[in-house]
Amino acid sequence: MTGRVIECPIDEMNRPRGSKDAALRIPPSGPEVKTLFTGWGGELATCRKFAPTARNYTAAKLMSQVGLRVSEACKLDLADIKWDLGRFGKLHARHGKGARGSGPRERMVPLINGADRTLRWFVEDVWGQFDDDHTRPGAPLFPSERRRADGSSGRVGDDALRNGLKAAAMAHLPGWGDKLTPHVLRHFCASELYLGGLDLIAIQEVLGHAWIATTMRYVHVQQTRVEDAWVAGQQRAAKRLEGLLR
Repeated sequence: MTGRVIECPIDEMNRPRGSKDAALRIPPSGPEVKTLFTGWGGELATCRKFAPTARNYTAAKLMSQVGLRVSEACKLDLADIKWDLGRFGKLHARHGKGARGSGPRERMVPLINGADRTLRWFVEDVWGQFDDDHTRPGAPLFPSERRRADGSSGRVGDDALRNGLKAAAMAHLPGWGDKLTPHVLRHFCASELYLGGLDLIAIQEVLGHAWIATTMRYVHVQQTRVEDAWVAGQQRAAKRLEGLLR
């Protein structure tokens, strides 16, 4: 009556479901990500703090190879690497994201897509430079530079990994800058695995999704079924027209 739309808190018919607007996270291309890690890897030879830079590089690389969440990477222990499981080894992600308040969901992440080589390099050539005891129970896979009261290494925070990725993107992939986040790398991983021939069920298992519909949203940039159907339709129409003209 007044020309103003008033939202009723009990209007269940018109209230949109969900708390956030949907957002497409289209990842960079394969060559772009290769440019990022090539430049970032070259930086390791001249950077002022090698160990923290190599740690951030390794965590981001794993996000792009096997789709680790940044929170999962921070909570990994050195003992969570299970080299004797599977063909390439596996990572025991004990703090996976739960669905609808179910709590952490564990999963075994196969070290495919070169992730085994990335981890071996980090453990053998970098981890010891944090000066921690690898036999200590609960020793973090990605240590912080900060020390606890007993002299052991703390656990890296997600801000350090996010900031490391942001700085590397600004330096080596400036077109992405603030847009390249750990979650975008997770989308890149899903898209590359799909392009490489992995089926959606396998990708769902790697990423730790509860629903296959969630996984499908991660690989949308590689799905061309609409375009393929349109091309096929155009070809069929052209053949019918050709028959009529004859």
